[in-house]
Amino acid sequence: MKISYNWLKEFIATDWNIDKTSQLLTDLGLEVEGVIPFESVKGGLLGVIVGQVLTCEKHPNADKLQLTTVHVGAEEPLQIVCGAPNVAKGQKVAVATIGTTLYTPEGEAWVIKKGKIRGEESHGMLCAEDELGLGSDHDGIMVLDDDLLVGTACSTVFNVVKDEVIEIGLTPNRADAMSHFGVARDLRAGLLHKGIHKELISPSVMGFSVDNRLASVQTEVVDLNLAPRYAGLSISDIEVKDSPNWIKNRLKAIGLNPVNNVVDATNYVLHELGQPLHAFDLDSIKGRKIIVKTLPEGTKFTTLDGVERSLSKEDLMICDQEKPLCMAGIFGGLNSGVHKDTKNIFLEAAYFNPVSIRKSAKRHGLSTDASFRFERGIDINLVEYALKRAALLIKEIAGGKISSDISDVYPKKETDYQVFLSFNRINSLIGEEIPTDTIKSILSSLEIKVNNVTEAGLGLTIPFYRVDVQREVDVIEEILRVYGYNNIHFSKKINASIAKNEKNADHIIQNNIGDFLAAQGFNEILTNSLSTEKYLEFTKDPSLKHPVRILNPLSGDLGVLKTSMLFTALEAASYNINRKATDLRLFEFGKTYHQNESERYESKHLTLLITGKNHKESWYRTAKKSDFFFLKSIVDNCLQKLGIQNWKTSSTDSNLFSEGIIYLNRKSELVRFGVVQSSLAKKMDIKQEVLFADFNWDEILKSIPTSSVKFTEIPKFPEVYRDFALLLDTNISFEQVKQTAKNTERKYLKQVDLFDVYLGNNLPEGKKSYGVSFVLQDPKATLEEKQIDKIMNKLQGAFEKDLNASLR
Repeated sequence: MKISYNWLKEFIATDWNIDKTSQLLTDLGLEVEGVIPFESVKGGLLGVIVGQVLTCEKHPNADKLQLTTVHVGAEEPLQIVCGAPNVAKGQKVAVATIGTTLYTPEGEAWVIKKGKIRGEESHGMLCAEDELGLGSDHDGIMVLDDDLLVGTACSTVFNVVKDEVIEIGLTPNRADAMSHFGVARDLRAGLLHKGIHKELISPSVMGFSVDNRLASVQTEVVDLNLAPRYAGLSISDIEVKDSPNWIKNRLKAIGLNPVNNVVDATNYVLHELGQPLHAFDLDSIKGRKIIVKTLPEGTKFTTLDGVERSLSKEDLMICDQEKPLCMAGIFGGLNSGVHKDTKNIFLEAAYFNPVSIRKSAKRHGLSTDASFRFERGIDINLVEYALKRAALLIKEIAGGKISSDISDVYPKKETDYQVFLSFNRINSLIGEEIPTDTIKSILSSLEIKVNNVTEAGLGLTIPFYRVDVQREVDVIEEILRVYGYNNIHFSKKINASIAKNEKNADHIIQNNIGDFLAAQGFNEILTNSLSTEKYLEFTKDPSLKHPVRILNPLSGDLGVLKTSMLFTALEAASYNINRKATDLRLFEFGKTYHQNESERYESKHLTLLITGKNHKESWYRTAKKSDFFFLKSIVDNCLQKLGIQNWKTSSTDSNLFSEGIIYLNRKSELVRFGVVQSSLAKKMDIKQEVLFADFNWDEILKSIPTSSVKFTEIPKFPEVYRDFALLLDTNISFEQVKQTAKNTERKYLKQVDLFDVYLGNNLPEGKKSYGVSFVLQDPKATLEEKQIDKIMNKLQGAFEKDLNASLR
């Protein structure tokens, strides 16, 4: 938000320099992000002076040029070549001397230099109106008043206004400071706390009176929830023309382009007081009646920018008896605004429901100075005052007569907020005891009324316009920002309490697994919880089809809370791959959000994404692409690090994976992982294979064993290795072989591994060959050959009986 310092000082007469004022505003919570100098004429006419033409003769070498000598107050006159048809001897003119910087209408700078024009030296330039930025006329040079003194700086002749514009990074909660008056109100509070008493000066409306009642307009508000207050009046016999320079300069300083005197007056009051206003061409209002209402879904309306918009049934509109005129609080209509031939206007000031305005503005992709203020909540009690102020300003600069009483629809008066402020609460939050008199003084400077004082605290009345101060903690924040955060003393002693955390606390487990994954070359990512609804079309999983929708989304791509961690992870992968980072190992802790008929709920997840090469190519090894088994090893190691061991395996029917498996603890899913469907990856602009794992973190936390780790002595006796070449049906998995072996020999069997798989010639149809190794060990003695043979025979029998296997 831009604040003109000259304008600000009309509300509070401070002699502080801009740096000192900026520091105080920042301390008060209105952070000054920068200060920009402003000049009503760019360059400030520096180097441009009044000169007098002493001689004017035809250029010897050019028919359309004149050779002049110009007295500029120096000992010697300047010879200047001029091409203007109106230059003549004796004129007082504006002379740009050598070294002066002038600016084109587009803002491009150019410097006046000594030069030769058709063989004759030229030591400056006689300037036209547009060359100085004083207008658009280029028919000839500017001829100045004869009574001006030669050598006078033109910046004083043309009253060049210089200002300093304060850029304030206004936080969304500070609706009360969205104007010069609001900033001045805060500045006054800060000065009062420093012992500097300054009066807050507000524009007077004492001169307001109704001239006649010949142009009354009836107003009707259909839904008072959407427009709690609506006021207006008529002004007749105005003259629409350019605004006076003082208004133009004020608006230009804060980045606004002047339009005409009526529109400029409404913009002026908006930035002066924070109350948006709108002027309608009164003759375009059919039936002399304004109706504030919503219209049927799909109603067409063309706004000032010439765009035809399809209205929602929730958009609040300003209408006459036949048609819509304006999108309430947002944007005017193409055919109802003020134009050069307008003679009579209806001027509105209102308070519209902030939520309604915000939704409509977002819905139509519009953001205006008016909607910016209405969305955050303006002062409903300022409506009539601002309307009178604008009406008087329009009469001053556009003429006319106030031709109706103020029509003010305000049936339900808004009340101020009541808050009890506890002294103990102040001290506990601030950490320092502030004297009661100081607290009362600060509250008074902020226009917060102290109703009563007790030993426990203060009973307060908060003005309605302070929409951000409705709780006790809000009041304490107000006290602290005026008192000064820098004035709070810090103890030289640091006090801290030691928190007792459970061994299996969620954040500790996350840190342990995060460290493990980082050691394996993974990078942690953090993606947005908001996602686009179009991703739901990529899956057939019914659990992902019922998202939690955002009522007021920032954009169409952020309309729902994500139901799967996969799509945002693929977004991150696509972003990196498109920037030539093709070998990725990513992990993320996050949540998904769901709803059913009865409730909304969220689930915690840990996800892994792997794509590209497993390692870089080097002189001693070739590059290898990451595959399913690499992902599986990472998943297995994560579970084992958590102490989870006895899981069951199941296949996944998710259409998100081309192949994948699920690990189960009893009947609850621990993790689902596999190869992402190539068609899905391509939709995310990824052309390489992507591996993905999704841990159900809530179930993981439940499955972590709580018992202490038990340590056993390393066995002193040797291990024994044996293996079988098993002929099995193709539908038998290694997991079944492993489980059968463990169930058969629990005492001495320590490990079962698969070291060879063969499918091909010389095998019966429907069969495959597994090379399976077994590790046997007795911790108390060396196994004898008879024991070993007995165990292996028992295993062979179990395989033949349970798995229909045979030895090759």
